Amino acid sequence: MKKIRMKILYFFLWFLISATSIAYADPFTIPEKFVYDLTWTGIKAGTASLELINDGDKLKIISTAQSAKWVSVFYTVDDRIESILSKTSSPFLIGQPISYRMKIREGRHRRDKEVIFDHTNGSAKYIDYLNNEKKEFVIPPVVYDPISSFYYLRTLKLITGKSVYVTIFDSKKVWNVEVQVLRKEQVILPIGTFDTLVVKPLMKSEGIFYRKGEILIWLTDDIKHIPVKLQTKVAVGSITATLVQGYY
Repeated sequence: MKKIRMKILYFFLWFLISATSIAYADPFTIPEKFVYDLTWTGIKAGTASLELINDGDKLKIISTAQSAKWVSVFYTVDDRIESILSKTSSPFLIGQPISYRMKIREGRHRRDKEVIFDHTNGSAKYIDYLNNEKKEFVIPPVVYDPISSFYYLRTLKLITGKSVYVTIFDSKKVWNVEVQVLRKEQVILPIGTFDTLVVKPLMKSEGIFYRKGEILIWLTDDIKHIPVKLQTKVAVGSITATLVQGYY
């Protein structure tokens, strides 16, 4: 069980921008929140949430994941990620990230790191609070943190059979990741039936983006591209995140 890394919230972090993609207008309602049940081989193992709110003249994205009580007895998961973005007057994209903070507790594993973006000077300051590490990196003109990139993806028109190539700053590197749009599929959930697009990110980066198993995400096939289901294979069985409530 120890090998099953319950980083479920990272299912929300695997999407980035594509300059060649066509954009929709106004896919978000702010505030917006999704709540998910996390199951391992059919057994509830925790909950996760993803929220977009106004924060003065900025936007804030908050993602959390917590293990169920029975799991926490031997493997506690308590994760929180926040991304702060600039606002934009354009209806076709979400603002650029200003800062990205990750605080992770998963069993004995701990992370507390932050990235501060300076798009004017093309740099990002990486801070690891646990290891007392600070370093600056060069970034391209358009780059997102892992969580804000998902919201940009939701503004794009995704076409079955075509891939989106994306750029992300994570794990002290800039990564170019392919996201495949595999097929259309109807998904039946307790809260309703959804027509969806199934997408598959081909992860290459380290840390939170590295997975040996296949990752699949079901997005509603409409203007909002809501993630209603997410699934990844692990050492034993699979972990599934299923939308159970929210406002959007």
